[in-house]
Amino acid sequence: MNLREAILQEHSKKQTDKIIRFVGTSQVKFDKLVELFLKGEYRVTQRAGWPLSYIVIAHPSLIKNHLRKLISNLEKPDLHNAVIRNTFRLLQFVEIPLTLQGKTIDVCYRYFNDRKQPVAIRCFSMTVLANLCQKHPAMKQELKISLEDNLPYGTAGFKVRAKRTLKEIS
Repeated sequence: MNLREAILQEHSKKQTDKIIRFVGTSQVKFDKLVELFLKGEYRVTQRAGWPLSYIVIAHPSLIKNHLRKLISNLEKPDLHNAVIRNTFRLLQFVEIPLTLQGKTIDVCYRYFNDRKQPVAIRCFSMTVLANLCQKHPAMKQELKISLEDNLPYGTAGFKVRAKRTLKEIS
């Protein structure tokens, strides 16, 4: 299977599942998918995120060599929301190395505190921050303040996740 062609063929759950099965646990195929996600044209990067995030959730070790690139990619201007959303979605399920935690925290706060961002991006970044609080208890107070500041302006889904996160970090 040509991954790029498969990604462009159709944007559906069925096609996503086909790509997931094709990649499986192959690091080589997964590396190609990451390359398409980071360097493909607009439509390819947008569509590659869905199977990428599901593969990482099932096999988190596959992303290990790509975390630095993924986190750095979030600093680029004009990224498609699907790229941002799927990156934060997968970051919820991986162990972020100590060397990348500071940068990850900065990027997460930037997206979380930007009320113009879609709710899914803000919620996924919130969860990544909460996960990192487990490693850095000193940052719990800062996250608590950010959550409380953003709570009144959130959607119903945002409020539910924010309240749950507040309980987790208390």
